[in-house]
Amino acid sequence: MIIADSFCQNAKARASEFSTTVDDSPLVVQFAANNVADFVDASTLVYPYSDGVDLNCGCPQRWAMKDGYGCALLLKPELIHDLVKGVKRNLSSDFSVSVKIRILSELKNTINLCHQLENCGINFITVHGRTPLQKSGDGIDVDALQQVCESVRIPVIANGGIKSLEDADHLYNTLKCDGIMAASGLLSNPALFSGAKSTPLDCIRLWMDIKNQNVDKITFQCYHHHLVFMLDKILSKQQKQEFNYLSTFESVDEFLLEYILNNYNSVPQPKYNLSEFVACEFADEITLKHSSKCRGCSKSLYYCICSKYDCNDIDGNFFKSYVKQYDELDYMCSNIFDETNL
Repeated sequence: MIIADSFCQNAKARASEFSTTVDDSPLVVQFAANNVADFVDASTLVYPYSDGVDLNCGCPQRWAMKDGYGCALLLKPELIHDLVKGVKRNLSSDFSVSVKIRILSELKNTINLCHQLENCGINFITVHGRTPLQKSGDGIDVDALQQVCESVRIPVIANGGIKSLEDADHLYNTLKCDGIMAASGLLSNPALFSGAKSTPLDCIRLWMDIKNQNVDKITFQCYHHHLVFMLDKILSKQQKQEFNYLSTFESVDEFLLEYILNNYNSVPQPKYNLSEFVACEFADEITLKHSSKCRGCSKSLYYCICSKYDCNDIDGNFFKSYVKQYDELDYMCSNIFDETNL
């Protein structure tokens, strides 16, 4: 999930959040957005390098909800409509636009939302089988997913609780849906769909080789972060603590060779050549629109309709008068998902 606002505004965000290769297709880029301008502009930036965009309406994290991203959009179907239509109007008809949602506690509200999205013209929908208030360890509502699949005409991708190939096969065969999405399961085990129960050694070695071949394209944060997930079921608690504090490519590779790959010679060597990275060039006419934000409405000055911002105001009164103060309300425990008005 890439934050559309940051992606449009910051070159470092674009470099760290998005890269692709010449053979990386089909590719759908998932954005979190809370206004049409950001979503359309971010979609336009990746349009030359991807096959579609997906709007995340399923992230339940507190920071996302607080800022109007992810699951917060489920209570604003009219805004989702505008976001989708904005991209549909501005980009080619063969550019895919999809939406990922979570089920709502009232199944009829979930189905109504799916019908509304279907009428927006989205190409497919991904439905996570938990409500926004459920934890990742809770079971998914298979019956709700089943009714969603039977109620819409567009392709439905089912999501949630996929930790193995058997989980994926079982859910797919139960729902007769159009596809299965795995998220955390694939982070922990990129070879999940091969049937492997945990990350194979050759997968770890392959990630190291890909980094060595493309060290100018893969940041240390990306390299280390993926390994944290991949090694979760392999390392001891003490080893995890040590690994978490490694801060260089060299120290990570030394750790892997000492503790993980010390018997790697007995493991068949993987053969995989990553295709050439695409040199992405993002349109200045879009990125420059987002170079400055209005302090009143937090939108790009280009799109600001807020008359409260005065770039010449230097006496500090602006901040006393207009900056919104957010409390520490825990949105996950509040009544934000009172669906009576849906």
